[in-house]
Amino acid sequence: QASAQRAQAEQLAGQLDAAQRAREAAQLRLLELTREHAALQAGAKEQAQAAADKLALLEQAEQRLRESFQNLANRILDSSNERFREQSSQQLGGLLEPLKLQLKEFRETVHATHASEQRERGALSQEIQALRELNQRISQDAVNLTRALKGDSQVQGAWGELVLERVLEASGLQAGREYDTQASYADGEGGRQRPDVIVHLPEDKDIVIDSKVSLVAWERLVATTDEDARRIALAEHVASLRRHIDGLSARNYRELDGLRTLDFVLLFVPVEAAFIEAVRADERLYSHALGKNISLVSPSTLLATLRTVAHLWRIERRNLRADEIARRAVLLHDNFALLVEELGAIGSQLDKAQRAHASALRRLTEGGKGSVLLQVRSLAEIAPVRKELPADLLDAADPAPPDAAADPPDGQD
Repeated sequence: QASAQRAQAEQLAGQLDAAQRAREAAQLRLLELTREHAALQAGAKEQAQAAADKLALLEQAEQRLRESFQNLANRILDSSNERFREQSSQQLGGLLEPLKLQLKEFRETVHATHASEQRERGALSQEIQALRELNQRISQDAVNLTRALKGDSQVQGAWGELVLERVLEASGLQAGREYDTQASYADGEGGRQRPDVIVHLPEDKDIVIDSKVSLVAWERLVATTDEDARRIALAEHVASLRRHIDGLSARNYRELDGLRTLDFVLLFVPVEAAFIEAVRADERLYSHALGKNISLVSPSTLLATLRTVAHLWRIERRNLRADEIARRAVLLHDNFALLVEELGAIGSQLDKAQRAHASALRRLTEGGKGSVLLQVRSLAEIAPVRKELPADLLDAADPAPPDAAADPPDGQD
């Protein structure tokens, strides 16, 4: 019985050692992601400041435009009569209203971009915390691996999918939008294939993730303390990975209808220690996989890859918002150019109306006693009228009072 207990203790020590190595690898990856978070946070701060500066410039430009329009409208309206003032005011209001709406939409777009960047920075901090929790769960899963597997391939597959699901949740990608699971594709030979996970990239590209790796030999390796048995189990574990790499390469996901995959597939090994020991035991295993367009990934390296994809999507959405801002800026510029043209046309019409008004007044008042205005006024001497003609027009037509020449001064004949 003491011998059995000692063997069990050595077995647990081996499991603990493997779990410790996995945890150390996860901690190193956590440190790298923390540094990445600091760099991203600094870049986001600079982008937020740039957005605030742009918004301030837009508000200043809007204020200057409003003042310029007001001054121009005042100069135009002050040079016309009341009827032209009302007409031009209505026209200016109709022209300026769309411009005000576009400026408002432009400001709201800039505010939305700034708010989105702040939310993304907060989400990144939450995801870093989720990464820490994930690493703790991975360490615990490594300790309990032998209890979960025991050579059952169905249990292995379910466990691998569970670990992959946790990594996807921690990556910040959204299911159904940035990635899909168990999607079915026609293979061109009448059959169908179901990749475990399809991760979508900007510019209509996809990455396939396969998680159906066998860990039966790995379970035997961590379950024994006999060195010869461990060497045999490790060799079988490496051979199992090589067979899976060759089989995965033969599936030729690039030929599936509707799948726009890159030139490589990610082969997910759900146990950090199993991944590390296999690569350490066979230094050519990784290059063998790359030669068949397959990249071996563990939970920590896959999480780093998916976090990079999530960052690419954030940049893509930010670029789309920047394109929308640029489009609105061009539209604003074009409408402003049209407004300037309309204001010039209004000014020309007002000048023409002023000249016509002055010409009509001259026709009324010129000609001395024979002017049209004085002849019309003489009609009041024939019959009484209810409304007098404007005095300023009469003065312009005949500066001397109409009775001054008819009545001589006192004392003269």
